[in-house]
Amino acid sequence: MKLKVLRADPAGNITLFVLSPVPPEERGALAGRLMALPGLGIEQVGFRCPPAPGTDGCMEMAGGEFCGNATRAYGFLTAREMGGADRVLLQVSGAEKPVQVETDLVAGTARSEMPLPLQVRPVSVDGVSAVLVHLGGIVHLVVPGLEPSLTFFQRAEPILADIPGPDAYGVIFLDGTRMTPLVKVPAAGSLVWEGSCGSGTLAAAIACSMGLPDGEEIRAFAQPAGTVQAGVTLRDGTVTGAWIGGAVSLGDPFEVEI
Repeated sequence: MKLKVLRADPAGNITLFVLSPVPPEERGALAGRLMALPGLGIEQVGFRCPPAPGTDGCMEMAGGEFCGNATRAYGFLTAREMGGADRVLLQVSGAEKPVQVETDLVAGTARSEMPLPLQVRPVSVDGVSAVLVHLGGIVHLVVPGLEPSLTFFQRAEPILADIPGPDAYGVIFLDGTRMTPLVKVPAAGSLVWEGSCGSGTLAAAIACSMGLPDGEEIRAFAQPAGTVQAGVTLRDGTVTGAWIGGAVSLGDPFEVEI
């Protein structure tokens, strides 16, 4: 089977977009095979789908999860294909309503609105304090001051996997303004130390904003392969607005054979 694909780099979170149509039931297994191809160095796979009326594009991740960085990158691609639009409206997996992405093709940046958290609460994993941030299609555990480790992820995983609804979950190891994301997508069979993580960036920003006065908090987190910025608007202790932004670059479409 030959597939038309495109490699995107949203702040180091390398994403492969499959531009050829693929049935939903085949996407998880296909994503695993694509991620195993030598030379691509990809961390996740998204699939182009027919857009709904009133939107400019539709993209679904392999596991049906929400991914902020992939959304930013697909918005950038859509804007480029539309001749340089500075704003597009996308239907994306894991989001209950269409998501607006603002793009600057000259500067090579894209900023996406993000889903508001369904839940933010402190948790403890074997005595280690953390903050759980549930974003609907994905849930993150933000852990400050702990060395990144697979062992801790495995200790925390039962808490994350037991939450009904999300299609993916991750642990965000936070050290000041530096973060290291480890994200699992069960349907795609993937567990990846990501170069950067958009939803994880938002989760970190939300965790750091707990207890602060009303207003907008803007933070940038340096990650293994890039920096992503997040903005969180607080009102009466509740998150009422959220976005992430940063660099995006795109390759040209090419074919792979699976």
